[in-house]
Amino acid sequence: MQAIKDWLYESSAKLSQANISTARLDAEVILADQLNQNRTYLHAHPEFILTDDSLLTLNNLIEQRLKHIPIAYLLGYKEFYGREFQVTNDTLIPRPESETIIEILKKIDENNPRNQTLVDVGTGSGCLGITAKLECPNLDVIVSDVSKKALAVAGQNAQELSASITIVQSSLLDNINQKINTVIANLPYVDKSWERSPETDHEPALALFADDDGKALIKKLITQASTKIAIDGFIIIEADPEQHADLIAFAKQKSFKLFIQKDYIIALKYSN
Repeated sequence: MQAIKDWLYESSAKLSQANISTARLDAEVILADQLNQNRTYLHAHPEFILTDDSLLTLNNLIEQRLKHIPIAYLLGYKEFYGREFQVTNDTLIPRPESETIIEILKKIDENNPRNQTLVDVGTGSGCLGITAKLECPNLDVIVSDVSKKALAVAGQNAQELSASITIVQSSLLDNINQKINTVIANLPYVDKSWERSPETDHEPALALFADDDGKALIKKLITQASTKIAIDGFIIIEADPEQHADLIAFAKQKSFKLFIQKDYIIALKYSN
């Protein structure tokens, strides 16, 4: 048996030695989750004694974290736009920068007619498409992914969050045969040569890496969208800011013009 304060001290030290910069936070998050409490509880009850069974589970989680397995995979969920989404190592972990896609979408949705169709391409956990449906209920939302395992996770998240969406297995827009008003996508945009966190080694390569300095799949999506999107429709994509200028220039050749550029996100409007 061991008190909360002692376990946190020892676990934080181990994580720090493994060059994990968020060592104390990670230890607290793991412990709070296992105790089904918030982190404030840990600070208020430092002398609380952990059972041997709890310690066995907790120490196993720390051993996995020492291997740089992301916290989200250890806990099985990640918060996105104020909601918890189940994640597995078949899905990319939702990033806070992707929330800007939802903010831009909500601004667009305010000024458009009802019953428009939105497709979330490469949905992964479903965080973008499901959030889009919950924040803009008038939208008819389709989520697509090439991975059956990812789509299974997205389906579970939709059920848990009571989001009515359509799920389609598709490589980009290949199997989407209806007219689309809006496309949103956080596609792979990392080049394998880039310096990156060791945690990303545990995420699906299919969801991270792309050729052409990370821009190949985004360019392919823009090309496909130009043949399937309605006039005055939108495509909202995430990419590294250094890729934006090239992607905007490419999109212009496909009859898209820049609508909004903010942080990692580009919103393009189709104007053919």
